[in-house]
Amino acid sequence: MVFQTRPLSQGNPYPLGSYWDGQGVNFSLFSAHATKIELCLFDNTATEEVRRIPMHWRTGDIWHCYIHGLGPGTIYAYRVHGPYEPYKGHRFNPHKLLLDPYAKQIYGEYKWHASSHSFQYKEENPDDLSYDEQDNSPYVPKAIVVADFHVNDNFHRPHIPKEDMVIYEAHVKGLTALHPDVPKVLRGTFMGMSHPAIISYLKNLGVTTIELLPVFLLGKHDFLEKRGLSNYWGYDPVNYFVLDPRFGVSDVRTEFHHMIRSYHEAGLEIILDVVYNHTGEGNELGPSYSFRGIDNLSYYALIPENNRYYQNSTGCGNVLDLSHPRVNQMVMDSLRYWVQQMGVDGFRFDLAASLIRDGLGNISSEPNFFAAINQDPILNRTKLIAEPWDMGRDGWQTGQFPSDFSEWNDVYRDTVRSFWNSGGTAASFSGAISGSSHIFNHGGRRPQASINFITAHDGFTLRDLVTYNHKHNEANKEDNRDGSQNNCSNNYGVEGPTDDFEIRRIRHKQMRNFMASLILSEGIPMIAAGDEYGRTQGGNNNAWCQDNEISWLKWERNEEEEHFYDFTRMLILYRRYHPVFRRIHFFDGRSEAIEGAKDVVWLSAFGHEMQNEEWEGCKCFGAYLPGDTGLHEPYGGDPILDDRFLILFNATDKEQKFEIIPGLEKCAWSLVFDTARMDIFIKTNTRKDLSQGYYMLKPHSMTMWRERKTAGYVQATWNDIKEDK
Repeated sequence: MVFQTRPLSQGNPYPLGSYWDGQGVNFSLFSAHATKIELCLFDNTATEEVRRIPMHWRTGDIWHCYIHGLGPGTIYAYRVHGPYEPYKGHRFNPHKLLLDPYAKQIYGEYKWHASSHSFQYKEENPDDLSYDEQDNSPYVPKAIVVADFHVNDNFHRPHIPKEDMVIYEAHVKGLTALHPDVPKVLRGTFMGMSHPAIISYLKNLGVTTIELLPVFLLGKHDFLEKRGLSNYWGYDPVNYFVLDPRFGVSDVRTEFHHMIRSYHEAGLEIILDVVYNHTGEGNELGPSYSFRGIDNLSYYALIPENNRYYQNSTGCGNVLDLSHPRVNQMVMDSLRYWVQQMGVDGFRFDLAASLIRDGLGNISSEPNFFAAINQDPILNRTKLIAEPWDMGRDGWQTGQFPSDFSEWNDVYRDTVRSFWNSGGTAASFSGAISGSSHIFNHGGRRPQASINFITAHDGFTLRDLVTYNHKHNEANKEDNRDGSQNNCSNNYGVEGPTDDFEIRRIRHKQMRNFMASLILSEGIPMIAAGDEYGRTQGGNNNAWCQDNEISWLKWERNEEEEHFYDFTRMLILYRRYHPVFRRIHFFDGRSEAIEGAKDVVWLSAFGHEMQNEEWEGCKCFGAYLPGDTGLHEPYGGDPILDDRFLILFNATDKEQKFEIIPGLEKCAWSLVFDTARMDIFIKTNTRKDLSQGYYMLKPHSMTMWRERKTAGYVQATWNDIKEDK
């Protein structure tokens, strides 16, 4: 492509990034402190810089120009001039080729090299006060001008109500890498995610919403490459518009777009796990890939008394300063791009407490981030989920996000783990499974404010939670120092796998207890990929760098794993068909449909309603959910009625005689499941007699009973599930 003869004009400050209007390309870049910016154009192999254009035109802090006759496929990057004064927060170095923060596609990839640092990188004695004049161009990707996808809302979005959501947290490669029906060339990619075998599996399981671990462009880390490891999870982005090429076969952007449409056509949502709290440029000793070299003082929150150093509430070396209007604007522009042009349905914000800090590192009382989302007509209609903490001062913010956000509920996780695996009691457990109203019942929030989870990508898998007392992260090559020490796990007598029948039985029983508690809790359940059958990571509770079979799902499963998958699937089916488990109101002790009745009755094992003094130390109790009391209606109107359910919990290591409240034993109860039984779900037409007024609860077990009061709800049985594969 011949660039020298292309006419040049001032162009416009907006939109930021590169924009093709059909006649030429507008280039626009924010930098408040640069003294000069050069647009670098490359040949079609991105190896030769064929023209360097000073961007003379500036509107406020936006530098811009327009080149007539250019179009999609143009390869470009920037060199940004300014002071190199780390103590003042400035790290400009025009010898470093920088990626446009608004780039939407790239040519090439990052290759770790010392020249990507703005200072003279010396591994044995790094010194960020020095200045480096090496050109890093051969080792970094360049941006490609693309034609925008047509902006419309014609993605046929499923628009799944929050109360109906069942989230499945997955990694693109982890889910597809070993699937025998996915062609090898597609495994680990968005096209692999789009394969009918994967979509069919997720539909069959019954989940509604897939939450993908980060998919944005990553940089390179020297220490990982030296250890033969990789940034598998992807929580270290260097751009918020570019997809990482590792997930593509050829055109990763088009393939992602295709994946979204495929899931929408199947009635499934896609939520992205996004990392706007920090970047992969790291601390003061990290490389200059983009933001640092364009305007370090604006993009990052620095230590006020010494701008050489970065605030680090993320634990990842730096923090993006969303209190700065241009940085906040970039995040909003990125979010809108993924919704409008790429079709995603929502976001899970990693370390979201860092998004609401001011420039001094304090939690802001009026965060720019909240204000911007709240007024945005596109973003305020999407699914918004916060990981409501970070590592900074006052970093635990669970329950403090606005009503349009749901939040990962770490209190739920720890409470449920503790109840079944260690010393937790019924008082806190009952609060967790009923929606955590003590955390979320304020400001018009609903039970769906709580994202309930027991395991996630970070930590033990469900199987490992009942198999290991200690983490086993040796494969991470950090001498097992990494990963959490506080897991609330229990190996039940042997560390790791065992052939001991009794230990295996209690482990499987506890897995069923965990899964049943999760799926039947009020709020939104989230399942970590693989937990539906009992995946293991061999005790590794921090597999962020393990792009191998430690992290990947396996698809050849034994009988125990198939049984557990069927159990999980049946639970999700019950949740779908019974609104009593998907309430949009917190329990308040009253009935909408039956005067004098309660929406929940907490039961003592001694045949009466729980009294306040009985909660202390209790580990065996029950819940009576009279679904015919209503208050399940979606948004006003007449109450929707449901069946009655009786759920009994025994977290002790002894068999317990559970006496039924007088009158309830006369109901026509059918046993839905008993986690102590190996046949999993009981046939619906098998009537278990409670007329004797009690039930013997096995140690470490949970059981659910149903009395049909309505027509048209789920009647599937264990045998039906076995046959409907």
